[in-house]
Amino acid sequence: MNCSNYLFYTMHFVKLLFHTFAPMEKETTIFGIRAVIEAIKSGENIDKVFIQKGLRGDLFSELEQLLKKERLNTSYVPVEKLNRLSKKNHQGVIAQIAPITFYDLEELVIEVMESGKTPLFLLLDQLSDVRNFGAIVRTAECTGVSGIIIQKKGGAPVNGDTVKTSAGAIFKMPICKVDHIKDAVFYMQASGIKVIAATEKTDQTLYDVSFTEPCAIIMGSEGKGINPSVLSVVDEKAKLPILGEIESLNVSVACGAFLYEAIRQRR
Repeated sequence: MNCSNYLFYTMHFVKLLFHTFAPMEKETTIFGIRAVIEAIKSGENIDKVFIQKGLRGDLFSELEQLLKKERLNTSYVPVEKLNRLSKKNHQGVIAQIAPITFYDLEELVIEVMESGKTPLFLLLDQLSDVRNFGAIVRTAECTGVSGIIIQKKGGAPVNGDTVKTSAGAIFKMPICKVDHIKDAVFYMQASGIKVIAATEKTDQTLYDVSFTEPCAIIMGSEGKGINPSVLSVVDEKAKLPILGEIESLNVSVACGAFLYEAIRQRR
């Protein structure tokens, strides 16, 4: 076999291995009121439910009660939005199943604490842009973050777009969902983990804060930042120094700066 043929077959074999062992995207879209009800009852890992505005009826009422009981992330949208999500007869309801399995917060914290590594968690307070979310997951994986905590409602969905923008890091990063970010803050603090808020509402920069001890960094949403009620219970606040006329950075860029400062201090 000559050199060119050898190279061809070697590359073909590498591609085959990649497609065989690369993580598969598990996202599934369920449409129809009854189908979504049964999916919830069967324990499917539903990430978000889209409902047509103005929907009525007994079956819809049953779905609404179930959504409230399970505290699922729900968004009421125009029918045009649903039509873009699915060309099939969705009956005004579409549910997205997450491509990953979410971790239990308490179990993850205990596991990380017992591992001997210094914990570095990331809390995202209702981050809404899926591209920012995916980019943050990718950076978090690269910087050795112990886990990411998000809120069940109001945040960006964990879907196929997240998989793409995270470059597959979503499959390698433990992610937890909580009813409210404040719940995670209190649990972190009770576990001996310092909670640091990334916010411009302070005179202290991230270079004035110690990241060498067990800590969790909170990043806020693109428009509103960190919820004031969450901000009031954190241990420390820190900001990035801004030297230009634009007063803020993209949240994924800011998150990267914070995470790499933590890595710099820990090296």
